[in-house]
Amino acid sequence: MQYVGTGFHGWQFQPGQRTVQGVLEQTIGAVTGQPVRITGAGRTDTGVHAAGQVAHFDAPAPIPPQRWGAVLNSRLPPDVLVRASVLVGDDWHARFSAQWRRYRYCIYTDRRNNLFTAPFCWHYYHVPLDVGWMQAALEPLVGRHHLGAFHRSKSGRDHSWVVVQAVRCWRQDAWVYIEVQANAFLYGMMRLLVGMLVEVGRGGWSVAEFTTLWREERRQEVTYAAPARGLTLLGVGYGDNLFSLGMGPTAMPLWGEKI
Repeated sequence: MQYVGTGFHGWQFQPGQRTVQGVLEQTIGAVTGQPVRITGAGRTDTGVHAAGQVAHFDAPAPIPPQRWGAVLNSRLPPDVLVRASVLVGDDWHARFSAQWRRYRYCIYTDRRNNLFTAPFCWHYYHVPLDVGWMQAALEPLVGRHHLGAFHRSKSGRDHSWVVVQAVRCWRQDAWVYIEVQANAFLYGMMRLLVGMLVEVGRGGWSVAEFTTLWREERRQEVTYAAPARGLTLLGVGYGDNLFSLGMGPTAMPLWGEKI
């Protein structure tokens, strides 16, 4: 599914707040006449978007699996869209069966803002960013590391181990893109990481200083998180290609390809 995170207080259900999970559960319940709980592959924060979120639920209504997208889209608000639906086994889990998630952060560096991309980018034009330094800072993150420096408090997770599988930072005209693929992401990890990468790109931190900071887990020095509007969950990967739209590892867009 896709959603524009601007109007949501994140993915996870919160009483009295508009969340993606809450909207989906309410819509599915209206179709089935029964309360339904839906589980997402990742809990995106307030204001974070998704181009390829995946979720599962037990369907109590006799609707063909491939028809659920059309049924829900006719009832969902315009900032949520189900792109595909399939039948999975009872032991399949949107979160625990996932092998990777990929996030992209977008920074717009032109001094004049762009009305059509502003809801999806951080407008950062104050200081030029060196994407070579930013890429060099990202590369040591690949592998299994304890990333407590990029782990916000109030997380239900009791450790900060993450396997980072791929990273890239590049410039395309006025846009700077940062992509990270990992087996899982910590609460607030991408926004804290990008906030510090911008410090590297502007020359405030050297690559060596940045690497030492996270290796020594100096969380108290990571004081700024990049704005939520620039972050998008690109996709989630599983062992098999579940969807014809390409959620499997061989069908995801290559680095730099537009989706």
